Amino acid sequence: MVELIEAAARCGTAETATCACLRLSEMADASGTDCVLGAQARSRALLSEGDAAERLYREAITHFTKTRLRVDLTRAHLLYGEWLRRERRRTDAREQLRTAHGMLETMGMTAFAERADRELRADGGTAHQRTAPARHEELTAQEGQMARMARDGLSNPEIGIRLFISARTVQYHLRKVFTKLGITGRRWDACGSAPSGLPTLGLTE
Repeated sequence: MVELIEAAARCGTAETATCACLRLSEMADASGTDCVLGAQARSRALLSEGDAAERLYREAITHFTKTRLRVDLTRAHLLYGEWLRRERRRTDAREQLRTAHGMLETMGMTAFAERADRELRADGGTAHQRTAPARHEELTAQEGQMARMARDGLSNPEIGIRLFISARTVQYHLRKVFTKLGITGRRWDACGSAPSGLPTLGLTE
């Protein structure tokens, strides 16, 4: 739903975006989790202007910072940076866009990283270049899908539900992923960061 809202907002289809945002708000009111509240704030920001939009972008970042959803947090920085650039707040825009670019590049989200880079260049700035990540043994399509989910903070049972397989099967395949990538284990820190190695897989969305 959040993808629909963003696409509709960027295409100028306000009615579609508004209807989807209302449905998302119902979910947010029912769950009250930082994940859904962050998605709601980010989506509402796309449909808002001025101080209201800025408050909602900052609210989205605050909520996502409390979760393991690094992708959603990063995209909130990206959208906020794009909005700031349109508001001609160049210094603030570059700060958000550079933050987004660095995180996206680290996570291997190439298309989104290029989008952030284009925004920076359009504003006269440049992204901080990083060295290319070391290449690892190639993952299968299923392993890559599981690795992306693990990188985004999903537990083995949560991954299993999405792929309609058991948590034990997920564990088996992730062991193979970690072996291929030279990762010693799946251990999350207090901030919800992914295990060492997963952010630099070069995995695309």
